[in-house]
Amino acid sequence: MNRTAIVLCTVVAAAGLAACSSDDTAPQAPEASKSAAIPKASASQQIADGLAKLGIPRRPDAATQARYIVALTSIDPDIVHGKPDKAVDRGRNQCSVIASNPKDQAKQVELANKRFTSPAHPDGFGLAKAAEVNEVVHAQLCPGS
Repeated sequence: MNRTAIVLCTVVAAAGLAACSSDDTAPQAPEASKSAAIPKASASQQIADGLAKLGIPRRPDAATQARYIVALTSIDPDIVHGKPDKAVDRGRNQCSVIASNPKDQAKQVELANKRFTSPAHPDGFGLAKAAEVNEVVHAQLCPGS
């Protein structure tokens, strides 16, 4: 066990023992701080905001996802290879490349070729198809980039 883990375990154990103490003189947490927990919606919004800063959009709605999958399948059915959720995740991640390299089409295509693979195409589908995939991703998942 590394040093950090040992220290963390010690702190957690000490906090647990203090919480179990029957000493009424132990300081109590104020009531206001107990109710100040972050609502789940706020936490998920913070995650979405963080991803958006990286150029990763929210998951598309069902209609957009269906159009996206049809467009990828029209390029090559093996791009999706029966895993539409994986194709969507890859596309959302590709949006970050598009956002961070808006003027570098060659880099976008190169990374799309590396990102969109399948068991039959472990090294990608080639630069021509990767360029088409990149266009579909941009148009369907991150048109604002």
